[in-house]
Amino acid sequence: MATIIGIESTAHTFGVGIVRDGKIIANKRDMYTTESGGIIPMDSAKHHREVCEGIYAQALLESGINQDEIDAVAFSQGPGLAPSLLEGLKFSKKISKKLSKPLVPVNHCVAHLEIGKCRCAYSKLQNEGEGAKDPVLLYASGANTQVISYASGKYRIFGETLDIGVGNFIDNFARYAGIGFPGGPKIETLAKAGKNYVELPYVVKGMDVSFSGILTNLKQKLKKESYSVEDLSFSMQETVFAMLVETAERALAHVGKDELVLGGGVACNSRFQEMAKKMCNERGARYFCPEKSLLVDNGAMIAYLGEIMFNSGIKFENSESEDLDIKPRQRTDEVDVSWKN
Repeated sequence: MATIIGIESTAHTFGVGIVRDGKIIANKRDMYTTESGGIIPMDSAKHHREVCEGIYAQALLESGINQDEIDAVAFSQGPGLAPSLLEGLKFSKKISKKLSKPLVPVNHCVAHLEIGKCRCAYSKLQNEGEGAKDPVLLYASGANTQVISYASGKYRIFGETLDIGVGNFIDNFARYAGIGFPGGPKIETLAKAGKNYVELPYVVKGMDVSFSGILTNLKQKLKKESYSVEDLSFSMQETVFAMLVETAERALAHVGKDELVLGGGVACNSRFQEMAKKMCNERGARYFCPEKSLLVDNGAMIAYLGEIMFNSGIKFENSESEDLDIKPRQRTDEVDVSWKN
């Protein structure tokens, strides 16, 4: 039985999760926010530096364990914002050295997929407490928008954004409309008040999607003041989420799989969930959407994948751990998935 602590720090959230024998026993987080504008990387890093000790203590308290029981420290190695990732790495090395425990570097995107296989990621009423076995992941977050699945020894990207991530796209529109960061939850609320669908560009190119042109179009319409922000929010969600669900359905058909997992903070959106679930029902696929606390950036998913990797022998100790560095631009399909081989 291994007990792994996971440190998440890829962007605006600093999280600490603890997993023991595949079960989440703690998951604490604190998020950097702004009243106006978007995320400022150096300010986000400062936030992580200020809250890390407190969140770590909260996680230990919630888990009910002594820190001496920890077998390894897993951390988000990438992708993400370099200043934020560095704070997570520094704190992880500090805990590793203090406890004389090895480090396990985890890819943030793969962690979103793997947590979809965890039975404890779902309520008892959802999927009868089961996790996905061999799914396609529709990963929609701030900086990342990818359709991912395991094939031929690696996690492959079967579709992705050609420009900006869907979460950053939504936040950018929200910022232009005078809404603070994060904009996603506020846009979702505004969309529920929208009554009229406004035609927007629908940009699916093969298996990939693009949002920059839609963003420009939305800003132009908002500037004209002939469209309400509620109607534009509603129309944006209907258009963009349909694009994502279309590429996910095509990926399911392409790889011959019948399980879809949603991941990333944008997947907290109830309309997005509704559209994805409807698609799965219509094609006879199983739909999985983890609890909200495991959709957003969190330490538990890092600890969960960290335990899997640790149990397979992946760990860095002593001088090896000192040489570990962040990988801000690491792609999902660059990860050596040796724990599955």
